[in-house]
Amino acid sequence: MEEESLNLAIGIDESRKFDYKFNPKIQVGDQSKLKLIVSPAKQEIVFRGVKTGKTSVTIRDTSGEIKDIFLVNVTADGNSSIVRELRELIGDIEGVEINIRGGKVIVEGEIVVPNKIGKITAVLQKYPEVIVLIEYSKQTQLIVAREMQDAIDKSSMKDVTVRVVNGDYWIEGVVNSEGKKTLAQDIATAYMPDKIEGLAQVQGGPRFQGKVKGQIINFINVNAKKDPEPPPKLVKISAQFVELAKDYSKYFAFKWQPIMSNDAKISFGKTTEGGITTEESGSLSGTIARLFPKLQSAKSAGYARIIQSGMVVTNEKQTVTIVKQSSVDFAVGSGDNSIAKSAKINFTLTTTPEIGVEENVLLRGLNIDVALPNRGNPSGNPQSTSNKINTNITIKSKESAVIGGIIQSSSLTDYDKDPESTPPTQQDGTTQVSSLFNLFRGKAYATNKSQFVVFVTPEILESASKGTEEVRKKFRKRER
Repeated sequence: MEEESLNLAIGIDESRKFDYKFNPKIQVGDQSKLKLIVSPAKQEIVFRGVKTGKTSVTIRDTSGEIKDIFLVNVTADGNSSIVRELRELIGDIEGVEINIRGGKVIVEGEIVVPNKIGKITAVLQKYPEVIVLIEYSKQTQLIVAREMQDAIDKSSMKDVTVRVVNGDYWIEGVVNSEGKKTLAQDIATAYMPDKIEGLAQVQGGPRFQGKVKGQIINFINVNAKKDPEPPPKLVKISAQFVELAKDYSKYFAFKWQPIMSNDAKISFGKTTEGGITTEESGSLSGTIARLFPKLQSAKSAGYARIIQSGMVVTNEKQTVTIVKQSSVDFAVGSGDNSIAKSAKINFTLTTTPEIGVEENVLLRGLNIDVALPNRGNPSGNPQSTSNKINTNITIKSKESAVIGGIIQSSSLTDYDKDPESTPPTQQDGTTQVSSLFNLFRGKAYATNKSQFVVFVTPEILESASKGTEEVRKKFRKRER
């Protein structure tokens, strides 16, 4: 095995093929002076000088045995210095190659990232002797054409298309005015990346014969006619009514009401000597009941939350009404004296939506009327509570707003309110009993709180079908 000398000039690569399979991990003495482009499948190595100086390269086969040793001397002339500078400045841009061919420095390739063109343009303006052969890759042009197409579609020109043909951007289709044709041209021009071919044209001057690619060619035809009236915009209006009711009562009492039979008696009288004596007529007898005091206490609490909601889709500036009505039946009385009565449940929404700027929606004449049943009165008759709101309000699309609410609170305290007295009772069918005395102390406390709030949410829709997606989800049936 002998060492081989290899002289390299910066900018001129040297390619070597080998008749054996080498280990891709190649040992380089000074990697700052030399770069190797290794292709094990082709059994090929490209030597590229990076910096003037000497270094060594040791190549081994797959078993680890040294097969070749190169002593590389990297030199530089005027072109080599330019190549080294350009590689330091723009050599990291994907798709760009810098080489020396025919004694000229050439920058060539297909650039992938459009925003790198500014860096290349600024650098190459300092090197007018460099030949530029750079184009955008086809994939990059397709991305630019897609951006042009999206912008044109957003300007209500659905019949205009953009495609890449032989490196140029063709704009095709039909519009109804010259103004729209010019607008499509201006939109496409705004998305055009900088033209790197312009540098080659400037450098070549009258000798430049190549075709400058990346031009916009406008093939749009004008068919003058009045634009059809756009369909009216749709608005979905959702309203939720929430009512919260709480009640609490507490009762405490102390009652002492002993009773005894009426035929027991005690008599008082005078003796003949003028003194006072007590004598019994018959015998003192009787039964005392309820001798010990009785404590009474009770607590009760109730909580109810009622939610009503409604949703409607309508055209802009069209009055819309949604009504929901039902009733709940109650039985008042008992036995043969019972009668049927009912309490109504009502939800009514009426408004006229108008779409303003920045997706704001004015709900003009917004009227919400909600009637809900509540607990009956002491006689058992059903009762209902009615809540009404009438207002004008502006709300941003897809945002919710509280448009009104009422809070009601009441409390009641009763002291020493004696319940109904105990009627006289019979003992053994003949003897009546009555109270010796009646001592009662009591306190009753009751509180009731209720509040209701109404939420409204407008939403601007593109189509009526979109407004029914939420309804479909709620009524979707699971198939087995």
